[in-house]
Amino acid sequence: MRSKLNTFDRTTHHIAAATALTLAMACGGGGGSPTTPSNQPPVQTNTITITAAGASPRNIEIAVGTRVTFVNSDTRSHNMTSNPHPDHTDCPELNQVGFLSPGQSRESGNLVAARTCGFHDHDNPSTASLQGQITIR
Repeated sequence: MRSKLNTFDRTTHHIAAATALTLAMACGGGGGSPTTPSNQPPVQTNTITITAAGASPRNIEIAVGTRVTFVNSDTRSHNMTSNPHPDHTDCPELNQVGFLSPGQSRESGNLVAARTCGFHDHDNPSTASLQGQITIR
């Protein structure tokens, strides 16, 4: 009886561990890319303003061929780049924004392919308020 109980306990433990791992991955656990604000509806604009509170809006929608302007209204510098961190390869046009001193603004390159591009502050990649996404339609 003891060996049957131990086998049952081990099997239950393995199933519970696999379930926990699956749930953690589905909720964004693991991976090196910043997350995006998928719960916020996209705003129709091509300007993202950075303040001490973060980027706003964090989820925008633009037409194919549009450029996005990032405005740094914060008192400190920011380095805005494409996801994923640290490669920045999803939407290289966003990497043209790069380093912004306080008060500075810069446009991305023309975003000519319909897709969704994540962005983040390269120097603060895990700061959720400095992450966002641009949907190009």
